[in-house]
Amino acid sequence: MDNPVFHSTSSEKPKLLTISFKDDPQGSLGAQLINCDKGEPFEMFSPGFAQIGRLLEGATVARKCGVNVGDCIVAVNGSGYRRFAADFKEEELENLSGDSHMSNDNNVFSAGTGEAYLALLAKIKFIKSMGDPPLALCLERYGWDAKINSWPRFLEARDGDVPQAMKMMQEHEQWKTGIFPIDLTRDGVQEVLRLKAVAEIDLDVMETRIPTVYVNFSKLQSVDSISPDDVCKAFIIFTEMMLSRGKDPRNPKANQFIDLSGVTISSGFRVDMLKKIYNIFEPNYPETLQKMVMYPVSTMLAKTARTLLNFVNEKTQRKFVITNSLAVVCEELGWDQREVEACGGVTEFMHKHEKAGSELILE
Repeated sequence: MDNPVFHSTSSEKPKLLTISFKDDPQGSLGAQLINCDKGEPFEMFSPGFAQIGRLLEGATVARKCGVNVGDCIVAVNGSGYRRFAADFKEEELENLSGDSHMSNDNNVFSAGTGEAYLALLAKIKFIKSMGDPPLALCLERYGWDAKINSWPRFLEARDGDVPQAMKMMQEHEQWKTGIFPIDLTRDGVQEVLRLKAVAEIDLDVMETRIPTVYVNFSKLQSVDSISPDDVCKAFIIFTEMMLSRGKDPRNPKANQFIDLSGVTISSGFRVDMLKKIYNIFEPNYPETLQKMVMYPVSTMLAKTARTLLNFVNEKTQRKFVITNSLAVVCEELGWDQREVEACGGVTEFMHKHEKAGSELILE
């Protein structure tokens, strides 16, 4: 690795995409649009008034042009329909359409609530009905942690309280500036990666299952050279990689699996490590946790764990599964129990389905 640092997998810079109807003037766009012009708080950071909510099946124009869920329409045949001015010059951005790219004037369209979205649709229908020149839609694609996609999650995490959500997002931006890039040459981080004490389990053959961060708690507690800070950095790296691969940047999800094999009350339950991870994850990756599963956990350890984990907010606690049943683990995470047992256990299952991480290990 030429530059041994890890950068965040999402930024505020969009990528540009043009949907051209040149080869199929009367073709169907093949996408369900989200109206982002209803005056709702979640729309605040959307640069346009329509976002791709769902792709329809079939050989549609959207699929042929590489449109993704979450892409935002900002112009029609070069005429801008923006909520606010662009933050970047076009030449600074990655163009996904090659020679099919169409520049636009980045015009800010001012109208009453609901009127901009209707004007956008009317413009699309008019140009399509004319047939010449063919319809061309200019879209911007933003990462999962760009404000357009992350703001609704911050808003949900604070139960719709705009000032509190704004404060939370601003604090996240400050944290992000301070934590990235992560230095991969740190001995502790490298030790976590080499031991596979934090890794990823990914069996998404059909690209429908939610990936899982795997944490081997026993390994983390047994190595003195590994600090909670090193564990958190490894955890952040895997979380960022997994969330960036989500099919919907508005709603990226990840599971967390805490392997407590060999961990007992007498051996010491490092709740401080879990607390540090939680204090990073909860305010900086809100509404991205699907499930956190802790296994295997005896009845006694389960009681202790629930008592010690009282620092976790009630909403997140509802996503916790603390169990001694492999069947429950497999049901919650979508794993095949027979395969897990055939592998010899969850640790061996993790090694079989480990994805990413090896390229981060420095020789």
